[in-house]
Amino acid sequence: MINPTIKAAIDAALTTYTVYEPVNASVIADKLKTVFSAEEDFLDKADALDEVFDEHPEVEDLREVFFDLLMVNFFSADIDRLEEDYLDSPEWAEIEEETLDRGTELLNVLLYLNECSDEDLEPSLDDYLTEFLLVDDDEFQDEHQIYEPIIANQILVESSPEEVNKVAERLSEDAELKELFYSIMTFFQNTKPSENDKQDVAEQAPNKAFDMAVYHILLAFNKN
Repeated sequence: MINPTIKAAIDAALTTYTVYEPVNASVIADKLKTVFSAEEDFLDKADALDEVFDEHPEVEDLREVFFDLLMVNFFSADIDRLEEDYLDSPEWAEIEEETLDRGTELLNVLLYLNECSDEDLEPSLDDYLTEFLLVDDDEFQDEHQIYEPIIANQILVESSPEEVNKVAERLSEDAELKELFYSIMTFFQNTKPSENDKQDVAEQAPNKAFDMAVYHILLAFNKN
């Protein structure tokens, strides 16, 4: 099964990506939607996802982002055909262990946006950091460390894409959120952007194809 929001996000990401890079968005999107829709276990679907990206190295930088989407789709669609306590099962524990090094922090943002949609809440950066990730809680200092670049620059939500770009370019290469920083920050600057706003974000994006693909995934998930 494939969640309608995931389907929209796949199309949005690849259609946007092809604006900046010469890729066949429709072919790749169709293959990915076939993978996401398959009634197989999660690890088999992950292998199938990797096969698509192996066949299309021109979109390699989106591989782990789409792994995040596959995970969200599992939680929102595939889980319905499994036992109620599946996430507490040894099988799921094994999957978590085998996929520890997969995906990105985008997964948490997408889960947060799903929660906002379910509870009819307007998403905000402060709410995401303090209420969803609990970065101020002593028990969640790993999250605090990962999100330090965003925590330290929260004021940027009141600024412009140009200012976000300047900070993004200065982030250390080993910062875990470096690749996602621009897309996440510009999304939270304006969660309901006009077409002109989107153009401003695109013009300032450090890595246009990737940044804008991720940005449009976030917009696809923001249904409030």
